[in-house]
Amino acid sequence: MHNVSANGAHIPALGFGTFRMPGADVLRVLPKAIELGFRHIDTAQIYGNEAEVGEAIAGSGVARGDIFLTTKVWVDKFAHDAFLASVDESLKKLKTDYVDLLLLHWPQSDVPLAERMGSLNAVKAAGKVRHIGISNFNIAMMREAAELSEAKIATNQVEYHPYLDQSKLLDAARQLGISLTAYYLMADGKVPNDPVLKEIGAKHGKTAAQVVLRWAVQQDGVIALSKTATESRLTENFDIFDFELSAEEMQAIQALSKPDGRIVNPAHLRPPHWD
Repeated sequence: MHNVSANGAHIPALGFGTFRMPGADVLRVLPKAIELGFRHIDTAQIYGNEAEVGEAIAGSGVARGDIFLTTKVWVDKFAHDAFLASVDESLKKLKTDYVDLLLLHWPQSDVPLAERMGSLNAVKAAGKVRHIGISNFNIAMMREAAELSEAKIATNQVEYHPYLDQSKLLDAARQLGISLTAYYLMADGKVPNDPVLKEIGAKHGKTAAQVVLRWAVQQDGVIALSKTATESRLTENFDIFDFELSAEEMQAIQALSKPDGRIVNPAHLRPPHWD
């Protein structure tokens, strides 16, 4: 597996995501994912499973320094003092004295962005966070965050799949040295049954899901989060580095995008507009 380098961070291109994964599932599946070779693990305060993620990592036998661990601060903890306290709580649950990457989970907040970026920089300066980032930010807010931050932003974690064209956001991120971390790559279950993706997969002896994970990591500056609570699918998700999609296949996948392709769009959390 290759790393994506972004403003000083070296992030494994394929991560294991834990969104909507109850603690019991984390304790069952994550140890097997780590054993298989996953070294990038993504969680968040709001997921309610940081403690189980920490337990799985601590019990894995893999050195903490060999795992790239991401968590995210929830919107109700954006005020400075609450932010700092929430990071300490996350570290305690994760059984570690630092996380590799800490993100602002959503952009909409009454707390000024300058204060939020200041808090991110403060925990980085304190050594509790190696790298900082954002999530679900549009181009304008991503640029504003970069301007307000002393430390460079490593990633913008966003909805990313074949049915949603994120090329403008990716171009803007590249100009800033920021990676995009792709979540919802399976598009809420649409991907595995897509005839175009299945046909491309058949040519490589791969599934449609593997094709889309490969499509993501084959793009410069894009990191893919895979997620499954099914142990048998772990190997499928991990086994995407022994084939390459042609330029024509990459374009065919990109061509699946639709104007109404966005799935995740909570009015109380999203930016004022999407690009």
